[in-house]
Amino acid sequence: MAPPPSSSSGVNHISNPCIYERKSRFMKWLSKIFKSGPSRGGGSGGGGRHPQLLGEENVVSWRPTSRSLDERSGIDKEKEEADRADALSQVEDWKRSGYRCRTDNDEEQARALHDRLNQVGYPRYAPPHAYYNVGYRLCGGCHGEIGYGNYLGCMGKFFHPECFRCSYCGYSITENEFSLSGRDPYHKYCFKELTHPKCEVCLQYIPTNEAGLIEYRCHPFWSQKYCPSHEHDNTARCCSCERLESRDTRYYSLEDGRSLCLECMESAIMDTGDCQPLYHAIRDYYEGLNMKLDQQIPMLLVERQALNDAIVGEKNGYHHMPETRGLCLSEEQTVTSIQRRPRIGGTRLIGIRTQPQKLTRKSCEVTAILVLYGLPRLLTGAILAHELMHGWLRLKGYRNLNPEVEEGICQLLSHMWLESEVLPSKGMPSTSAASSSSSSSKKGGKSNVENKLGEFFMHQIANDASTAYGGGFRAANAAVNKYGLSRTLNHIRLTGHFPL
Repeated sequence: MAPPPSSSSGVNHISNPCIYERKSRFMKWLSKIFKSGPSRGGGSGGGGRHPQLLGEENVVSWRPTSRSLDERSGIDKEKEEADRADALSQVEDWKRSGYRCRTDNDEEQARALHDRLNQVGYPRYAPPHAYYNVGYRLCGGCHGEIGYGNYLGCMGKFFHPECFRCSYCGYSITENEFSLSGRDPYHKYCFKELTHPKCEVCLQYIPTNEAGLIEYRCHPFWSQKYCPSHEHDNTARCCSCERLESRDTRYYSLEDGRSLCLECMESAIMDTGDCQPLYHAIRDYYEGLNMKLDQQIPMLLVERQALNDAIVGEKNGYHHMPETRGLCLSEEQTVTSIQRRPRIGGTRLIGIRTQPQKLTRKSCEVTAILVLYGLPRLLTGAILAHELMHGWLRLKGYRNLNPEVEEGICQLLSHMWLESEVLPSKGMPSTSAASSSSSSSKKGGKSNVENKLGEFFMHQIANDASTAYGGGFRAANAAVNKYGLSRTLNHIRLTGHFPL
């Protein structure tokens, strides 16, 4: 659950960025004093009135002397004191306000008052940042001087209205509200576009939950962000890479109800004949590890239902649920295999041709290897490498192994083969040259898309949460890294466990 960007990034949503105020009452009060100034003891002596700077906004105010107050009648004194208090109150309000704006009318009055100051009887005093002398203020946007006219104050700086711009789109901010992140202002919509996560399935902003928090799901490898509702609204998920189908993309539908994304479809293996080169290449990989399989074990690509039926008829073995994608048979069965790849009809794969085949056991404990059809080449190969290890263990007399040991060592061989394909420099030579079952292999190399899929399948094996497959792989990997594959296998033969 993520906190809204506003709470995590210190974003302030500020209302009313510019408040236009006319200082008319203040100006009337000053004008009244000026009209009576020279006749009430003006000149350059101590009885004159001197301008005083009040706070950051540098507004000119005047403080009358005690002699001028004594000369007034009681009524005039009370009225003038009230006007003065009201003016000073407005000054304090301006000081507290975050945004101020002057008008041309006020500028004219300020210039008139400035001329009054220079008359005989008033001392010449020009404060460096008086309200009427704004030429010393620089715009925080264009860095030019702010002359007469409207201006904005924000973040301790002053701006021409047209220079107060959004840090995302670059256009002027003229709305009554805007977002502030650190020292950078944004239009509210621009800030949402920049920081609010969008669902990669429905392409809408991810909504907040009842607690006001932005809640979403994120794939641990692909980092695909999506609304939690898409896990339950029948959104298609690729049976290979697990990514959800986006609203602007269409997945292929297989006849057994599975979906396949376009990237996985590029190298998918669809029938038993297409898979034979890959199968023999992986057998060669085993031989390169000094683990030659002496028996030619039949290999068939099958649909989901045929695989599930075969699992039911199998008495031995531990199967990864809820979706099993490969099986090493030890019982005699009749299995329906795929003889001809389906054709593409729109976004569906149709016209698949199957054929039943009776599998018999010939003086060994391995009948056949079955693999689910329609998976990309690297995933098909990883499943074959896993099931071939089951066959090798049975042919070599490894008996009654617990699931963590047997599935763990099979997962390790699957991971090793993937590593040799995705990272050839770290493992055995790649089998791509011997396997031409995908378009990328025929061209002599794998695409970046296929390599990324291979990395994902390795990630799946390494991060499996199950005890037998995930825990077993990590134990097998630790043992092989320490003692090597040959010594680890010998220890398993003698003890039934991984070496410590």
